[in-house]
Amino acid sequence: MQVDDMDLPVFDLSTIAKATSNFTIKNKIGEGGFGSVYRAFSKLRTRIDQIQERSKIVCKIQHRNLVKLLGCCLEGEEKMLVYEYMLNGSLDSFIFDEQRSGSLDWSKHFNIICGIAKGLLFLHQDSRLRIIHKDLKASNVLLDSELNPKISEFGTARIFGVDQQEGNTKRIVGTYGYMAPEYATDGLFSVKSDVFSFGVLLLEIILGKRSREYYNQNHNESHRPCK
Repeated sequence: MQVDDMDLPVFDLSTIAKATSNFTIKNKIGEGGFGSVYRAFSKLRTRIDQIQERSKIVCKIQHRNLVKLLGCCLEGEEKMLVYEYMLNGSLDSFIFDEQRSGSLDWSKHFNIICGIAKGLLFLHQDSRLRIIHKDLKASNVLLDSELNPKISEFGTARIFGVDQQEGNTKRIVGTYGYMAPEYATDGLFSVKSDVFSFGVLLLEIILGKRSREYYNQNHNESHRPCK
């Protein structure tokens, strides 16, 4: 595969190294299933064909609630995608942090929820490609300087055909707790899978708790002995 096939601007490794102070740990802001995330770009541990598929998806979708891919770098063993910088980081760093969550009033909560829903609807219905994200969760939603949400991390996403209603895979990847039961157990995924994940995320935003926290709380309460 040629880099030109991805129709992306190409950045030199030296340029990216300079922008990240030679990949210093202080510029590392996260770790995903496909690699490390630094300020402005994602350093991948994956094959070239997977990068091509991921880039194909992100390049062909443009929406205010989806993170924008700016370019790539493929030099030797280094494989990187360069994204727009989201000043406020990931949603989970806000809603699960007692101090930062205090800066989110209910109007901002509502704006974030609506923005995620609009981005997801675009992927499923309004984009040139019908895309199933397959790993929607709080850490994969980024916030810009005005706390507008943008869905990111399309490493597990799949493109559906016009009339395709469901997909099936033996390689189940994603995050348990956000996975729809039919995907977690049988590898079946569809628009409904993303809607299930959105429902879990919605509860997390409203309650300010990770899904496993309120699941364990409810589970324990349901097993308390009656007096």
